Amino acid sequence: MSVPAELGYTKEHEWVAVNEDIATVGITAFAAEALGDIVYVEPPEVGSTVTAGDSCGEIESHKSVSELYSPVNGEVVDVNQAAVDDPELIGSDPYGRGWLFKVELAEDPADLLSPEQYTQLTEGEG
Repeated sequence: MSVPAELGYTKEHEWVAVNEDIATVGITAFAAEALGDIVYVEPPEVGSTVTAGDSCGEIESHKSVSELYSPVNGEVVDVNQAAVDDPELIGSDPYGRGWLFKVELAEDPADLLSPEQYTQLTEGEG
């Protein structure tokens, strides 16, 4: 399973890519695989404030409904409408076209896992 080295990760299986003061957020390939066929995603709304560790949306698959947690603090500035319209993108390209939302950071992200730490976490769960 792919764990890109340039990203930060959470124990709840979200990934974060930070470019200056904007964080792009998605779910990991591990999470997408565990969910199976994703049929619906409800990301946070543009303009809403998200808090690291708090639920901010939902992802639904044929198997289950899972909470989406924000890994960062800030204001949502963009939502991937393509992934909302075609949730299969989340499973087929979780680190690319399947990103979920972007946040203007209120502060630097804290408590993110390194790729190595995330790999260890998922090996324990897999």
